[in-house]
Amino acid sequence: MMIERALTRSLRVMFAGGLVVGMHTAVAQTDDGTIQRVEVTGSSIKRLATETALPITSIKASDFEKQGLTTAAEVMNTLSMNQSSTGSTQSVGSGTGGIATADLRGLGSNKTLVLLNGRRLASHPFNGSSVDLNIIPVSALDRVEVLRDGASAIYGTDAIGGVINFITKRSVQGGAVSVERYQPQASGAGGESRLNLSGGYGDLDKDGWNVFGVIDLHKQTALDAAERDFSSTSVRPDKGVNNSSGTSQPGNFYSANGITGNPYYASGCVGKGLIANAANGTCRTNTVAYIQDIPKTQQESFLGKATFKLSEDKVATIEYLHSRSTNQSAIAPSPLTGITMTSASPYYPGGSAGVPAVAGLTGENLTINWRTVAAGKREGYDTSISDRLVLASEGLIGGWDYNVGLTYGVSKAASAFVGGYTNDSLIKAGVLSGVLNPFGEQSADGQAYLDAAQLRGEYLSARMTSIGVDAKVSREIVQLPVGDVGFAVGTEFRHDKATYDVNTALASQASSSGYADAQDQAGQRNISALYSELSVPLAKTVELSAAARYDHYNDVGGSFNPKLGLRWEASKQLMFRTSYNTGFRAPTLYDLHGPATSTFTSNAYDDPVLCPGGVAAAGANPNVACNQQQTIRSGGNANLKPEKSKTFALGAVFEPTSAVSVSLDYFNIKIRDSIGTVAESTIFDNYEKYKSYFVYSADGKTLQYVNAVLDNLGEVKTSGIDASLRWKLPRSAAGDFTFQFDGTWVHSYKYQNETGGEFVENVGVYGDNAPVFRWKHNATINWKKGVWSAAFANKYLSGYEDENDVAAKYYHHVRAYSTYSLSGSYGGFKHTDLTVGIKNLFDSAPPYTNQGTTFQSGYDPRYTDPLGRTFYVKATYKF
Repeated sequence: MMIERALTRSLRVMFAGGLVVGMHTAVAQTDDGTIQRVEVTGSSIKRLATETALPITSIKASDFEKQGLTTAAEVMNTLSMNQSSTGSTQSVGSGTGGIATADLRGLGSNKTLVLLNGRRLASHPFNGSSVDLNIIPVSALDRVEVLRDGASAIYGTDAIGGVINFITKRSVQGGAVSVERYQPQASGAGGESRLNLSGGYGDLDKDGWNVFGVIDLHKQTALDAAERDFSSTSVRPDKGVNNSSGTSQPGNFYSANGITGNPYYASGCVGKGLIANAANGTCRTNTVAYIQDIPKTQQESFLGKATFKLSEDKVATIEYLHSRSTNQSAIAPSPLTGITMTSASPYYPGGSAGVPAVAGLTGENLTINWRTVAAGKREGYDTSISDRLVLASEGLIGGWDYNVGLTYGVSKAASAFVGGYTNDSLIKAGVLSGVLNPFGEQSADGQAYLDAAQLRGEYLSARMTSIGVDAKVSREIVQLPVGDVGFAVGTEFRHDKATYDVNTALASQASSSGYADAQDQAGQRNISALYSELSVPLAKTVELSAAARYDHYNDVGGSFNPKLGLRWEASKQLMFRTSYNTGFRAPTLYDLHGPATSTFTSNAYDDPVLCPGGVAAAGANPNVACNQQQTIRSGGNANLKPEKSKTFALGAVFEPTSAVSVSLDYFNIKIRDSIGTVAESTIFDNYEKYKSYFVYSADGKTLQYVNAVLDNLGEVKTSGIDASLRWKLPRSAAGDFTFQFDGTWVHSYKYQNETGGEFVENVGVYGDNAPVFRWKHNATINWKKGVWSAAFANKYLSGYEDENDVAAKYYHHVRAYSTYSLSGSYGGFKHTDLTVGIKNLFDSAPPYTNQGTTFQSGYDPRYTDPLGRTFYVKATYKF
């Protein structure tokens, strides 16, 4: 035990607090001012919180509640070291099952380890290497701790980018009911509602036990892309962008005698999302007219925890988490190519049904591209369910701090057709027989036929199961003149199993499902680990820490990874810290065994063989080969090698006064054999280099698909600086003010698309798939006086060079994006707390981007918010 001094108190805040939205740490402090030994994220040794020198950011739940952050993904987006958090907005058309993930350092969500109360969660089965943040019960959290440097030697080989530890309340007494409502000013669409019930009983110290539970319900309505000007079109001639589709309603045809056209081109291609294409007399579709910026989502979660005091220094806990999230998204009606029409059809141009004639057609068979608008938008329904049971005990035995646990986790996901998906063969047969009209309105018989051809039901289900046991002990083993030597040793064993079940009978009927030719897959593995940690005081102001871990995977082998750290308290106002560690990330079960899928590319491309330079080759169908979405194939690869990494960090903490704390931390990360896929734009722009990726039919007249499965691409190298500031102003009659700032400056981020290949600089440049922001920060001013409090926050992302897959004269730079939020809280009502606020206070629209990686156009949903100014209110009644 020891009394906190001004410096150590601030260092505790800096080391274990990190200064982002809130500056708090996991410290157990008694009424007399002493602090107890605790376990801090990033170390297995229990110690005084003041002693740690790790670069940790901690966000207290009450602080992100004030900013109106409703999901774990939103909380992660406030972290400057988190380059992006995927969420519901990115799930539209992507087939991700609505998963939300975090991506520390921009290295990929698969290199960010997510924990709940210090233990792993089962990964989402559709991704296989990332935890779905939707399962985190935000309302049950006490805080979130983020370790910003690699932690493979402590937590496991995949903690290369860092560790996010969501920590729930330890115990709860009494009950509370909270209701929240979020309303965008522009329209009711995209609004959010939340209901939360929590309650607990029993005093752990007096009664020897405590039980509590939290039930949380959250839902958000859909927002159509057409409801926002910045996302309402994918065709911007002023920007050199035309991401429309050549598959439309009315359909475009290619005749046996080489004529291309559309019967309704002459009348201007009138219809929803239609655009006349003067180049070949066809109609194209602006698919954004049908898609959503935000899908309809709902999350339901329950967390229950019981804690029992076995003795004065031992406790046992039972923790159960159940979470269910659903995601219903809509994209453009089904596109279908290769449809044959003969002159026997009444809908043949110039035929008896009144479809306008087209000059040059004399009854030749037509090959048609048609989008089945009469069947409605394609709507998919994704469900993710997670269950997790933890039995654990911790305490003191024989002078050793111990922690043991048994964890069972299962993550299930399913995808289903809700509407708009049609049976390909039935549609083709209906056009051939003359029942369906691919050029206009359907007859009663045609509409009935189309309705009967719709596909509904679950076409994919997956399950990820993880069973693990863990145990660790720690204590001071040697007393030196300058301090005690801390030691910890631990072990883990985990069995993971993944299954992917494709309803082939259903999925094979719709090529646009992506799973038309996918097959069931399964995999399992055993993972065992042994690790140890040592903390050695070299002098009263110098501490050396060392850790090492050996992990063994029964399918890909083992890896030994060390970590060294050094902390030097140069003076009462200044401290330095540094660390070095290696990492090893084995390919996940999904990486190895994920089912092969075939979907359309996000952008439209010219087939490099059948339409070189935008001109159709002799005999090629320009409606398929030119400026059209092509089929791209992805999936697992059983031949993947593990990724290996090296991380170096160097930092300083400066406290000129007890009211001001500043920290700077340099990071440098190198990864080799990085696992990923080459971006579609890179493949199509470099045909000679990626010629082997293109698979054509036997006669060479059709591009069947582009093969872009997972592979070991090469190296990734990134470096930069994290900066933090906390300033507590002197107390005054106006109240208490605190300024908090957290920012990350990335010096370089380079990657290779193949081993030994050219390095691509990604900082401030879109790169192949996304930008890496040069600068990102979050700043907050907090005020409190009596029962009143307020918070004013700013989130900033620097600008970058756009994707720019356009002509040189349209080269574009994406401007910086900065949003503000303001909230006020009042706690003067009996048993009731009230918070009101405004997100995106100045109604800043997302900056324009010509990116085509996501289904949304005009902005990038991975980094910006399409809702605009949003008002919110939260009321909590305690009893």
